[in-house]
Amino acid sequence: MADPRIHHSTSHHVTWITLDRPDVRNALAPGDRDRLVGLLDEASRDPATRAVVITGSGGAFCAGADLRGASGGGERVAGDIARTLREGAQRLITGVLDCEKPVIAAVNGTAAGLGAHLALACDLVLAAESAAFIEVFVRRGLVPDGGGAYLLPRLVGPQRAKELMFFGDALAAADAERLGLVNRVVADADLEKTARAWAERLASGPTRALALTKQLVNASLESGRAAALAAEAAAQEINMGTRDAREGVASFLERRSPTFEGR
Repeated sequence: MADPRIHHSTSHHVTWITLDRPDVRNALAPGDRDRLVGLLDEASRDPATRAVVITGSGGAFCAGADLRGASGGGERVAGDIARTLREGAQRLITGVLDCEKPVIAAVNGTAAGLGAHLALACDLVLAAESAAFIEVFVRRGLVPDGGGAYLLPRLVGPQRAKELMFFGDALAAADAERLGLVNRVVADADLEKTARAWAERLASGPTRALALTKQLVNASLESGRAAALAAEAAAQEINMGTRDAREGVASFLERRSPTFEGR
């Protein structure tokens, strides 16, 4: 069934997901988060999808969680809030991190709170010049959620992460690039074109090798040297059985460009 709040389409092996609630700056209600998780899971399983792009409509990427109605409706039971986070914001960020296809964030405007973490969980981040990143939680008297205290220190170090989270100031796209939160900043008019070019380049690559590379890099932040090297050896063992690995070696020996099938 079509979802007017989240549009998605696949062409040239790229699944393009657009958040489309411009009236609330693409804030995510629970159903929106569930839909995004489902689309990312579909992308992992669908051989026709070899890269994913997430972006927003209007002047915002994503303003975070839609808090309207969050405090209403009956008495809370101990564990409700933690359970809601696990099944909601945390599940979304995990869905991005665990997606077996490369995920690009095309940040077209403000990315705040959970919206910022959604972007930063992606494998590559492109930002329009007008984009901004805001750790908005402190402004609401809240603790960062959606994996923010996990993601940010790994990207910018603990001191910078605390500065961003303690003050909640808007970080312009150029400053986000300088700190290493963004791969590249482009003119607003060039964002879609650049994201499409990057995604189609990834989609023409060795899909399983990219998936295994993503797993290795993400896991390296949690593991010691011995575990990282063991995981590398296991990944190489798995990947050498793929068609794309055989094609890559054959093309090298035959001195031609490889044609990868994503298998």
